[in-house]
Amino acid sequence: MNAAFLRASRRLQRASLAAKLGALGSLIMVVALGSIAFTVWVTWQLEGGAAAVNEAGRLRMQTWRYAQVASAQDLPQLPALAQQYDATLALLDAGDPARPLFVPRDEDTRAALQAVRSRWQALQRAISEGATPLQAGQLAGDLVIEIDHLVTGIEAHLQRWTSILSALQFTLLALALAAGVALLYAAHLFIFQPLARLQRGLEAVARGDLGARVDVETHDEFGEVADGFNHMAMRLEDLYRGLETKVAEKTEHLRTERERLAALYEASRRVAQAASLDELAQGFVRQFREVARADAALLRWHDAEQGRMLMLAADRVPAAMLEHERCLAPGDCHCGNGAAPGGPRTITIHALTDGDTGDSAGTCRRFGFQRVLTLPVLLQDQTLGEVDLLWRDATRPVLDDDRALLEGLAAQLAGGIESVRAQALQREAAVSEERGFIARELHDSIAQALAFMKIQLQMLRGALRRGDPAATTRVVDELDAGVRESLADVRELLLHFRTRSDGAELAAALRATLQKFQHQTGLPAQLDVRGPVLPLAPDVQVQLLHVVQEALSNVRKHAQARQVWVTLDPRPELSVTVRDDGRGFDLAARNSDDGDDGHVGLRIMRERAAGIGAEVEITSTRGEGTQVRIAVPSRPASVALAA
Repeated sequence: MNAAFLRASRRLQRASLAAKLGALGSLIMVVALGSIAFTVWVTWQLEGGAAAVNEAGRLRMQTWRYAQVASAQDLPQLPALAQQYDATLALLDAGDPARPLFVPRDEDTRAALQAVRSRWQALQRAISEGATPLQAGQLAGDLVIEIDHLVTGIEAHLQRWTSILSALQFTLLALALAAGVALLYAAHLFIFQPLARLQRGLEAVARGDLGARVDVETHDEFGEVADGFNHMAMRLEDLYRGLETKVAEKTEHLRTERERLAALYEASRRVAQAASLDELAQGFVRQFREVARADAALLRWHDAEQGRMLMLAADRVPAAMLEHERCLAPGDCHCGNGAAPGGPRTITIHALTDGDTGDSAGTCRRFGFQRVLTLPVLLQDQTLGEVDLLWRDATRPVLDDDRALLEGLAAQLAGGIESVRAQALQREAAVSEERGFIARELHDSIAQALAFMKIQLQMLRGALRRGDPAATTRVVDELDAGVRESLADVRELLLHFRTRSDGAELAAALRATLQKFQHQTGLPAQLDVRGPVLPLAPDVQVQLLHVVQEALSNVRKHAQARQVWVTLDPRPELSVTVRDDGRGFDLAARNSDDGDDGHVGLRIMRERAAGIGAEVEITSTRGEGTQVRIAVPSRPASVALAA
């Protein structure tokens, strides 16, 4: 007996608190549910017995009615009344769980029901054999007496169930009191006592007694907490003198310094290896965000010529916010104002009021950002751009050491931007030199055209000697057409191959190209610029202008157009569209004709576009004109800075 109790006690100690409370609660719930189920069943029996008493009472009424109708010799009604009586007896015999209706199944009640059925049959036989009204009334009275016996038996049975139900209710009350006492005792045993031990231990540690320990009496959750408390107290006792804490602080400081040096080294490596401004900007903006532990970061380039801040790169900025922040004018927002004098600025957005000027950082506030740190990117007192770091938690601090590191990274970024810009200018110079060489070569090739003209002049002299006016006129016309065509080709080729970027933006270069085209052809040309455009790398811009010039050349030679439209659209990708209202052509037939000059022009446009990663889309319909669309992907080579 004692051994079994000890085993049960050990199992109870090893059980978790949830298991203990669950077992106790389950036991109480099972007992309660069982009691409630039994109570419901007893109530159901009582309801069925009450319905049976009601039906038995109805038998009295049917008996006297049957006897009265028989005495009145109203024989046609007797079968219907007998049928109703039999149905009531059958209902009492079988019961009806749906109502519910039950007749007790004990022997006395069943005997009483059988006696009622026998008396009923005797009454039916007597009436059918012609009994007198007096005899029928006596038999009906005997039947009613049997019905009273049946009702008395059912009521006695119901009285017993009622007594049982009352006793069960008192039992449930006692169980509820016992369950409350059991829960209180279990709470005291499993919760309050362990909490009191832990509280005494905490009070001892608070008094400075680091040797205080808590007894671990169980292996439940409180036992685990007590064991953790003991380990904590032991650890505090070991670290009491604080030497280990100081070593840890020094180690953390050294680790931080190492991370900062690694960040500067990574920035230097990125500047040395960056092939384009896009790559450099994206890498730096990610590093800025990681060093500052910010939620988002943006890098903006300052376009001094247009007085705007254009976004170069962003990290973890919502897409909807990117669209709004892509181009800002100074004063539109508290960030994007890198041209303003001064160093880094911290703006707490949630403290701003709606009366502030500009957008009042409404965009940042809409996307949940509460603080912004702006870092200007400076090179020799010249503002190149600005880095904006955004936090959703305005209380997160930016340490002075981190701020100094961010300023150092901004200086590295400025040097990297200048380096990429210098490389782009070098590539532009090389491309320009190559274009000049090709232009000179093409200029020398004009000798072939001059040879053709020399032959025509010899033929002209021969016609003059022969006195042939018709031949003379024909040769002069051919010379005139050849000279005009050659002059136009020479002007176009020289303009085409000597085109170079002089630092002007793409829109200005297209405007100059269209002015020259109008001067040469006399055709009206219209330029439509649909938004600000980030500067392109010089070589990319030159190639794009060449493709546009080739399209304009095809308009001059073949289109027979009355007007030309050029559209520059920076969104969703940079595109230039050249459209005319000329005669158009069959694109499929032109592609199959390798010897056609127009086909050569189309091939040249596609080759030049492919060289910068762009695509050329040509649509044309006979009699409705031609459209050439050149689509340049986002920063195909690099985004250049204006000189």
